[in-house]
Amino acid sequence: MTRVLPVLVALVLAVYALIDCLQTDSSKIRSLNKVAWLAIIVLIPVVGPILWLLVAKVREPRPGPVQRPSPPQPLPPDDNPEFLRELRNLDDEHEKLLSEWEESLRRREEEMRDQEDTEPDQHGQPGESPQDEEPDDQAERDRAEEELRKQRGDSTGDDDGR
Repeated sequence: MTRVLPVLVALVLAVYALIDCLQTDSSKIRSLNKVAWLAIIVLIPVVGPILWLLVAKVREPRPGPVQRPSPPQPLPPDDNPEFLRELRNLDDEHEKLLSEWEESLRRREEEMRDQEDTEPDQHGQPGESPQDEEPDDQAERDRAEEELRKQRGDSTGDDDGR
């Protein structure tokens, strides 16, 4: 059996190469014509079929996965001119809004000062602005501190109860 195996492999290889050579289009054969390759396959038992399979045929590239163009990658924000333009526009809008608010605040403060200057004081006389008087808040704070001391029992020395 071991003597027959190499002969059988050579025969199968030769038959396969002959059939492949006969079915192959002449335009796809390299270097020699079809008749010359048939002669090489038949006359050179093992080497002829191997040469046919390795050298004679023009190899077509195997169809691989379809190469699709990759979609454009998004730019990072620092490199994206559209994003930077939007930021500048947004900054301009914020600056404009801020300046409008400041102007509105100044105008309202001036209106309040004008109203305070023209309001009559407690005696019915228009006049002194609240900045000239001592603030009522200070008197209220003094009274609150006095009450707190009395509640704690911290006398300032006015009481003889020590």
